[in-house]
Amino acid sequence: MNKPVVVIGIGEIGSVFARGFMRLAYPIVPVTRDMDMAVVAADVNEPEMVVVAVAEKDLHATLNQIPDVWRDRLVLLQNELLPRDWNQHGLSNPTVISVWFEKKKGMDSKVVIASPAFGQFAELLKEALGSLDIPVALVENGESLLFELVLKNLYILTTNIAGLESGGNVRELWLEHNDLACEVAGDILDIQDHLTGKEMNRNSLIEGMLRAFDGDPQHGCMGRSAPARLERALSIADEAGLEVPTLHRIADAQV
Repeated sequence: MNKPVVVIGIGEIGSVFARGFMRLAYPIVPVTRDMDMAVVAADVNEPEMVVVAVAEKDLHATLNQIPDVWRDRLVLLQNELLPRDWNQHGLSNPTVISVWFEKKKGMDSKVVIASPAFGQFAELLKEALGSLDIPVALVENGESLLFELVLKNLYILTTNIAGLESGGNVRELWLEHNDLACEVAGDILDIQDHLTGKEMNRNSLIEGMLRAFDGDPQHGCMGRSAPARLERALSIADEAGLEVPTLHRIADAQV
């Protein structure tokens, strides 16, 4: 019998991972916000893996409470995720997947592009999500993973923050508000350079964002989290001494 897969956070995305592993005959152990992880880990001390599917705002509080017996079996999938997020918790080699499918209540999963994954459980993630017709692309090394994480951050933050001004979908953003999109993307990439300590190829990142736009051109720009994402980006920029003029202009217009 397969070892159980622990899923911390059984929301829309967590439920997709759980369903994929159940199709491969893995027992699922769900952990909700009202449960004590230490108590669960006492019973499930050798899981196959532990999928952390909480929202990005809850990630650090969750990682602070991860039981020691689970620390070398983690899978992380949050938006706005970078190596600094797991390194500060002493986690050196989690499996990471950049999720490029959408799952909302009452609808099936909608794939934008293949979701890149890297780490010891990447192959198994590919098999589990593949059973649901959700493609996963395996990346070769940590450097490639970093590029993919910055790309996802660029997409999420550019569309959400620019969408506060433009509204509409990603196709309309790029075709009808191109200057706005490029200016926001430039500010976001300044922040990403600061957070990663690296300057990545911006042309390649913009090209990757446009491939995602083509994958779902009707995807709405402004999600519910957009104001919080803007506030968080400005806080990071201000602390780092980055100018990000377009982000400040959009924020001032929201007051």
